[in-house]
Amino acid sequence: MPSILYDKFEMPQGIKVDEKATTSTFARFIAEPLERGFAHTLGNSLRRILLTSIEAPGIVSLFMEGVDHEYMAVEGIIEDVTNIVLNLKGALLRRLPLDDIPHSRGVKSIVTVLEVTADDLREKGQKVITLGDLITTGDFEVINPELPIFTATKPMKRRIEIKVAIGRGYVPSERHENLEKSEINEIVVDTAFSPVRLVNYYVENTRVGQDTDFDRMKLEVTTDGRISPKEALAFSAKILSNHLDVFENMEEYEIVFEEVVAKSDTDRDELMQKLMLGINEIELSVRSTNCLNGADIETIGELVVMSEPKLLQFRNFGKKSLNEIKAKLYEMSLSLGMDLSRFGITQENAKEMMKQQIETHQQQNNGANA
Repeated sequence: MPSILYDKFEMPQGIKVDEKATTSTFARFIAEPLERGFAHTLGNSLRRILLTSIEAPGIVSLFMEGVDHEYMAVEGIIEDVTNIVLNLKGALLRRLPLDDIPHSRGVKSIVTVLEVTADDLREKGQKVITLGDLITTGDFEVINPELPIFTATKPMKRRIEIKVAIGRGYVPSERHENLEKSEINEIVVDTAFSPVRLVNYYVENTRVGQDTDFDRMKLEVTTDGRISPKEALAFSAKILSNHLDVFENMEEYEIVFEEVVAKSDTDRDELMQKLMLGINEIELSVRSTNCLNGADIETIGELVVMSEPKLLQFRNFGKKSLNEIKAKLYEMSLSLGMDLSRFGITQENAKEMMKQQIETHQQQNNGANA
């Protein structure tokens, strides 16, 4: 296929996270520099995907023994069935990673035999039944187990079945697919699957050299806890990339960008120079340096192939040290969890490969000085 040379596009080296504003449900992401107009192109696309296409678990039906329909009161329960269903709509369930991916998408039936004894009612005369009392399966993590579902005022023993499915967006009860009722009086409910509550993006000017005609994009993502903002952004980017892949089949020419040609001979050498640096050669606090030394991480190359969860497993390694290291790597245009397999470097062989690179570099320098 013939090639056509395109002028370079200014692009971010990485995505910066505003750590001061980050919580478990909110994050502000900063991408710069971008060519004029690309902040709106990317920001609007990601925002629409984040709000409509991120999947999460949701409750799709309820069966309570002795309950015929949702418009009735239940003896021994303060709330009527309508209110119980409304309370269940506030359930926040997080999908746990499973090896059996096709099986994980099926409708899960969670059956609980709820028993309220006289001892449970002795102190206050009533007992609040929470979401954590009804969902104890290992397939999902309950984010808000303290959510009140109903209040029992009499001893009872009831079989309760809740069905959970994976979906996206808002799905009315009549549009639930692949939901076969196992009980005659099973109540199918409307479900809000989307875990993303709010997305905003802002476009500002930024400088590249002497030119200020470039974009900075700030993207703010708020979730409900079923997914982290970072996960939501990563998933939305993957969804967008997956949809764009189909258009690549239309190309008649291979496009080569100018900066790829200019940097192809130097990229590897520049990266290796950074990876061969010792941990003690970069400006980290004593605590962070000691944590890395204690984990037997001697070079930047050994560090960047590590993931965040892996680093946090090391003794005395906390969030403060992690954030400091991430900021330092960002300054070096590096990040944690880098894929260096194209250079033959993996997490398992990083220490050995870095030693070989350092030895080769020293031999080349000695030969040049001889």
